[in-house]
Amino acid sequence: MLSHNNQHLKLNSRLVLLGTGGGPSIKKARAQPSNALIIGSDVFIIDAGNGVSRQMALADISPQDIQGVFITHNHSDHVADYGTLLLRAWQSGLREPVHTFGPSPIEEMTSRYLDYMKWVIEQRTVEKDRPHLRDLILAQNISDQEPLFEHGFLTVSATEVSHGALRPAYAFRFQTPSWSVVFSGDTARSGNLRNLAKDADILVHEAINPDAVDSMVEQHFPGNDSFRKALIDGHTPVEEVGLLAQEAGVKKLILTHLVPSGIPDFDRPEIWLEGAGKHFHGEIVVGEDLLEVEICPQRI
Repeated sequence: MLSHNNQHLKLNSRLVLLGTGGGPSIKKARAQPSNALIIGSDVFIIDAGNGVSRQMALADISPQDIQGVFITHNHSDHVADYGTLLLRAWQSGLREPVHTFGPSPIEEMTSRYLDYMKWVIEQRTVEKDRPHLRDLILAQNISDQEPLFEHGFLTVSATEVSHGALRPAYAFRFQTPSWSVVFSGDTARSGNLRNLAKDADILVHEAINPDAVDSMVEQHFPGNDSFRKALIDGHTPVEEVGLLAQEAGVKKLILTHLVPSGIPDFDRPEIWLEGAGKHFHGEIVVGEDLLEVEICPQRI
């Protein structure tokens, strides 16, 4: 644990977008959603879509340094590799406990994954003389507890957001004395999120291009009105993302979980920039896999 003194002014803090594609379908343009917030040598993972371990390796992030994992909601593109991430981190030398948080039933999901992989966990615990993985995962269902998590000078808080029919879904705010970073998770435009993001240094927000919805429906599930409704009701059009960021007074807006991903007519940087920039007058970053963003303290 880091002390509550001016050590936080000396630590390099950065954000790595491990995966920026939205949705559960298989796609080559972008990896599934995940982010790494790195403070000094401490690593905090926000969402764990398929392939997150590989993305961490490509970003040169040590799995031994993971302190916490935060899941915004239980759709598969955000949680598919939650268990695998922890298993592979343990197989790569993780020896210290990791706090994990997510909507119920994250505790049950953790236990069931450990049961699923019990044979290899037991075998490698004995063969490699290492701590048992079950003892290293401190899983907790998100509740009304605030703050959700504290680690030295870092405080993490959560608020519920609206993601269509899926409930609950959460956004997270990571706050230090020097900076704040907010992750929207998947959400329609949300007053709770606007309040959580008030005056944040960085807002990492999902975005959908509404002009692409009909094309996506025809590509994946032709004529499926339920799929179309889910896309519209559960996500935030990019123009509205910019408006929310402007209303919240955030300094930098990073667009991620881009829907669609890899369709040239609808997924080009200028499209996202133009949409968000109609209302937001601060810095806009269009997310790309493995993009690294330095977190510059605003108040020192």
